[in-house]
Amino acid sequence: MNCEITRDPIKIEEVYQKVVRREAGAVTTFIGTVRELTHGKKTLYLEYEAYEAMAVKKLEQIIAEMKERWPGVQAAISHRIGRLEISDIAVAIAVSSPHRPEAYEANRYAIERIKEIVPIWKKEHWEDGEEWIGNQQGTKEYADGKPEEADLNE
Repeated sequence: MNCEITRDPIKIEEVYQKVVRREAGAVTTFIGTVRELTHGKKTLYLEYEAYEAMAVKKLEQIIAEMKERWPGVQAAISHRIGRLEISDIAVAIAVSSPHRPEAYEANRYAIERIKEIVPIWKKEHWEDGEEWIGNQQGTKEYADGKPEEADLNE
């Protein structure tokens, strides 16, 4: 499987191995990690949750979109959920292509689409409080915690 939601630490070598191939002249990787400072606040740790079955389907959709837009690319995506500490890998994306421009472009496309359409939410824990972030773009917040069922259809 070239996409997964996992509670285990992500091993970038395993994600890379899913796309490396003889006809690929380029392999790009993106590794998203938990940072310590967000908007001037010190993060202690993050908690990610997902609607897992839907998240996997959306990751598969993103890979299909990439293959349509950049014929010849192969992609693998792994997103971690659960408690993540500072510098833990939250998401890893590997893209292989015969040529490097397509690999770079497709990889960037993947992370932006993940933030747009994949039902994954994070709870930021700071020194002075915590907050659920409504989506990964941070464009929607939830007053009472997690999203409601209606929010999953947006």
